Amino acid sequence: MTRRSSVGVTAPEGFRASGIHCGIRNHKPDLALVVSDRPASAAAVYTSNAVKAAPLTRNREALARTGGAARALVVNSGNANACTGEQGDHAARWTAEHAGRLLGIPSDEVLVASTGVIGRQLPLDRIAEGLPLAVDLLSIDGGPSAARAILTTDTHIKETVEQVEGPCGGYTIGGMTKGSGMIHPDMATTLGFVTTDAAAAPETLLRALRAATDRSYNRVSVDGDTSTNDMIVILANGASGVTVPEGDPGFEQALTHVLVHLAKEIARDGEGATRLITVRVTGAATEADALAVSRTISTSPLVKTAVFGSDANWGRILAAAGRSGVAVDGAAMTLAIGGLEVLGPGYHSEFSEAEATHLLSQPEVEIRLDLGLGHAEATTWTCDLNQRYVDINAGYRT
Repeated sequence: MTRRSSVGVTAPEGFRASGIHCGIRNHKPDLALVVSDRPASAAAVYTSNAVKAAPLTRNREALARTGGAARALVVNSGNANACTGEQGDHAARWTAEHAGRLLGIPSDEVLVASTGVIGRQLPLDRIAEGLPLAVDLLSIDGGPSAARAILTTDTHIKETVEQVEGPCGGYTIGGMTKGSGMIHPDMATTLGFVTTDAAAAPETLLRALRAATDRSYNRVSVDGDTSTNDMIVILANGASGVTVPEGDPGFEQALTHVLVHLAKEIARDGEGATRLITVRVTGAATEADALAVSRTISTSPLVKTAVFGSDANWGRILAAAGRSGVAVDGAAMTLAIGGLEVLGPGYHSEFSEAEATHLLSQPEVEIRLDLGLGHAEATTWTCDLNQRYVDINAGYRT
C-alpha cells in the first residue's frame, strides 16, 4: 500500500504539494503549489466584497470554461494582486499558464490565489523563478510546507483531515487555510483549500461547499472587515474509487466538519488574540434570528475587549443582542459564561466574580445566551481584541 500523508491537503490519495520561498516576501515561504495526479472536479466560493482581486475573476472564468475541472492550485502570499488593473489580470493568467506548462496540464485547470498587501503589482519574475522549484519539490509530505507558504500575519499553519466511511466506501477530506485579520462573515481575508479523493460532480461540490461555508467561515469574525481576496476551493479527484451521490448528507456533514475546524483555527489565531470565543445563542424564534444575535455579539469591540480583560461585563452582551435587529426581550434572557450563569430571567444577576474572571481568562471562552423566545439556535466564533491587534495593523505594510 502506498504511504499517505496524515494531514492537510495531501492526506487524500493522489495529491501532492510544496511550499517555497521565491522572494515575494523577505524571508518567509511565499509560494505554494497543490496538484492532483489525476483529473479532478472543482468548485469555489468567493468574497462578497464588490472589490475583488484578479485571481478571483480569473478563476471564475476558468472554471466556467472547463465546466468545473481543475487539477492544480498556485498560491502566493505577500502580495494580494488586488486593485492592480489590467496588469494584475495579466499576472493571474500568466501564473496559471506558466504553471500549466510546467505541469503539462491546460492552464484553465490551474487555479490561482494571492494574499498580502493590496495595490502592489505581483512580481512575476520571482514567481517564474520559484515555480520550477515548487514543481520539483511536489510531495505527499508537502502539505505542511504549502500550508506555511500561504500565511501572512498568522502565527501557525492551519490544517486538518477527516476520514469518512460512507455507504459506498471510505474516502478522505483534507484542508488547509490562512487567516488572522480582516476576518468577517461572507468571507474574510482568508484562503481555504480542500482536497478529497472522493469523486463528485462540480455541481455536487458547489452545493456542499456553499452549505458548509455558511456554517463555518461565514460564522467567524475577528475584526468585522471583509477582504478582496477571499476564496475557498475544493478539488475532488476520485482516487479512492468512491463517488459521492448528489445530495449526500454524509459528504456535506464531513466537509462542514473540516471547514468548522479550519474556521475556528482562524478565530483562535486572530491578530493579537489570546482567547477563542464561542458565541452560542439559543432560545431564538428562528435560526436566522439566533445567527443575527450571535454575529452581533461576536463583532462587538466592547464584548471582545471585556473578554480580553477577563471582565464579566454582561451588560455589553445584552446591549449587543439588543442592537442586532432582532426583536428580543432582555428580561427573558439567560446568560452563561463558561457554564457559569451570570444572568437569569428578570435581569437577576448573582454570581462569583472570581469564578467568572477565572473562566474568562481561559484560552477558550464560551458565551451562551438564551433568548427565551423559541427553540432555534446558532453558533459563531471570534476572538478577543487588544493592543496587539492595533500594533500589527498599524505597521502592516512595514
